[in-house]
Amino acid sequence: MAKIKVGILGATGMVGQRFVQLLNGHPWFQLTELAASERSAKRAYREVMEGRWKLGHDIPEYARDMVIKECAPGLDCRIVFSALDADVAGPIEQAFAKAGYVVSSNSKNHRMEADVPLLIPEVNAEHLRLIPVQKANRKWKGFIVTNPNCTTIHMVIALKPLMQLGLSKVMVTSMQALSGAGYPGVPSLDILDNVIPYIGGEEEKVEVETLKLLGAFNEKGVINAAMAVSASCNRVQVSDGHTECVSVKLDKKVKIDELTAAFEDFQPLKGMELPSAPLHPIVVKMEPNRPQPKMDRDTEKGMASVVGRIRECRVLDYKFVVTGHNTIRGAAGAAILNAELMKVQGYLNP
Repeated sequence: MAKIKVGILGATGMVGQRFVQLLNGHPWFQLTELAASERSAKRAYREVMEGRWKLGHDIPEYARDMVIKECAPGLDCRIVFSALDADVAGPIEQAFAKAGYVVSSNSKNHRMEADVPLLIPEVNAEHLRLIPVQKANRKWKGFIVTNPNCTTIHMVIALKPLMQLGLSKVMVTSMQALSGAGYPGVPSLDILDNVIPYIGGEEEKVEVETLKLLGAFNEKGVINAAMAVSASCNRVQVSDGHTECVSVKLDKKVKIDELTAAFEDFQPLKGMELPSAPLHPIVVKMEPNRPQPKMDRDTEKGMASVVGRIRECRVLDYKFVVTGHNTIRGAAGAAILNAELMKVQGYLNP
């Protein structure tokens, strides 16, 4: 089968680099275009990235000599994966969608717009039915699909199997990795020997995105889930991998073993054979000191959410810890998996 041509917008940043890494050898997608700011355009990727490549391995050979272009329609591809900074992403992504491209975005700009799917394939695949609504509303040839905030993704994957038990309240305290701040990120003298109890806009994103993700599609739009979510977000001295302490209120009382089974049995994409989909989207660790980002962030090639410390909560009903890779499943990997789901559901057809 002929591969689908794809491009990356914002290819020089941290998430853009992760896209380049994850698309290397992808069975369905062929990276044909790299795009970035005007100052990087018309230069080879290896030249621009000298001293800037931060993933611990060399730049994949297939991308080294690709010439960077500007972030404007005219790229030779069907899909553009957007790793653009929120300061510029909005109008650029709209221009590509209007010109007929499929935009799979990691940026926050369009997530909460009523006709734009905010997608986690294991959680709300039916929300892709917003695509024809979006195209009709905006008279676009293409469309935009977004993935959630990195913190939201791992928490909501863990919350989804609890929806059947009547999930009504969620409290989460996050301990978020430095890579989530991009590069150069947090100044070293601010984070050494320290925890920073504030990440601008993060708590609001977790609280509102969760309601849309777990909401119901009614052919015209998404009706937000009827629950309360309270988030406290902190930056900690960890390179990769967000850890979240979650407490939940459920309508149905269950045994801890039943709660554990709900996590372990959660395999909504089984049989779809999406290349980036984890076999087990939720992996449960029974050791009392797990999960830990250093040990668990790369589970299922960084695409799983790892849950542990499942126990009763004296304030709500139950509590647990979830850890996951923030730049793989929480960013680039999420956008690639979204595009894979779009392909099997026919949304990438000309």
